[in-house]
Order: sequence, then structure tokens, then C-alpha cells
Amino acid sequence: MEILISIDDTDDIDSRGTGEIAELIAAGIDANGWGTCGPVTRHQLLIHPDIPYTSHNSSMCFPADISGDMLDTVTNYCRATLGEESAPTSDPGLCVIVPERLKHPEALIEYGCRAKTTVITKEEAYRMASAHDIHLSEHGGTGQGVIGALAGAGLRLSGNDGRFKGKFRIPSRHGIATVREIVRFGIDVVQTPEKRVLAEDEAVFVGEWVKLVLIDRKTVLLVVSTEAGAGAAWKACERTVFKDY
Repeated sequence: MEILISIDDTDDIDSRGTGEIAELIAAGIDANGWGTCGPVTRHQLLIHPDIPYTSHNSSMCFPADISGDMLDTVTNYCRATLGEESAPTSDPGLCVIVPERLKHPEALIEYGCRAKTTVITKEEAYRMASAHDIHLSEHGGTGQGVIGALAGAGLRLSGNDGRFKGKFRIPSRHGIATVREIVRFGIDVVQTPEKRVLAEDEAVFVGEWVKLVLIDRKTVLLVVSTEAGAGAAWKACERTVFKDY
């Protein structure tokens, strides 16, 4: 069965980031033979004076395909790893959901969307988790990370939020590749922010690396038009565009 594992607030300014810990957990699940994990996505939450955060207030989430009898084992492994790897001054939170068991997934998605615009309390997060039989636990400090961990799970579940962690390098000729070549490397769609999907023979300037986003449950490369004479009609979006996802 598929599960979603989401964590938040595991770091401080001098420690490894939450995304790195998410990847460490995923690697451990794979290495132990408990399941197969998908890529980590970063979900931007509200920046507000009443919300403590290290740098950007974002949570991390990834899917794992596991056997049904491994759920407790995997959850306990996540708990132990957070306890061992989180910064001493952090306030880590863990959320584990089984999407197929959610009777009202839209409620969790709505919670995640609200966390991008509204200050939410720990009490509200725990009420939501309890009402929908979701694992939510804190692993140090104030435990404020449970708020973002639950939100990250809801946003990943929506299929329409988040940037994939890491930089992706696409083989190219002088930084240019066709859409047909781009999709060979695990990218589902190449499209504009306005959702204009490029044809297979259209050329894109991808440079040394690109960032990918999650839209309609697909791995998407966002592009914008270039000036005439640039060598390609399109180029991968810069940070000013994809940071909103």
C-alpha cells in the first residue's frame, strides 16, 4: 500500500536541512527492504511573525510503497530517526498517512492549503489527525513541527503543490534539449505556468540544471518563452517563478 511520510521543523541554522533528513529516512526504508520510496517534495507554508521557523517555513513529504504489515515498523523507524537526527534545538513533527484509508481526504487537503495562508495551532493539528485516524507525533522541543508535517501530507496528497527536492540535470546540446528528450529523464510534462503543454519537438533551454514541481500529480518542468535568437523558443523557469509552487 502507498503511504505518505511528512516531516517538519527538524533543523536549526547550523544543522542538516529537513529535506536531507527526509531523504535519509527514505533511504533507510529502501535499504531495509520495507518498501520503495518516491522523491521528496518541499511545501511552502505561511511566513508569519507568530510562526517560528528556521529559514523558509517549509515541510517535506515523500511517498512510500510498502507491505501492509510494515506500517508500524516504518512509522517507528521514522520516529526513531527523527529523534536521532533532528537538531537539539528543533521542534520536529512527523505525519504518516495511508491515503486509501482516509474517508474524507478533502479535509486534510483543505487543512494543508490553509496552512499556506493561516496561522494554525498544535491543538487544531491534533484534532484534525485524531478525527481522521492519522499518525501525528512530536519528537522534541515544543513539537510545533506537527503543524507543518500534517500540512505537508495534505499538500502532497492534493497532487498540486510542492517543488521536488534537488537540482535535476538534463543532458543537452549547449544547454538546449527537445521536449521529447526531456521526458526521457522521468519528467512527465513540460508546460508553461498557464498550463500550455509543449509539443515533443519544441526546444527548451535547460542550462546546467532545472527544478521540477508537482502539478496534477505529475512531475512538471515549467517553462517561459525566450527572446528571438536565443536558440530555443522556451527556457526553464527561474526561481522567481517556481518558488511559488
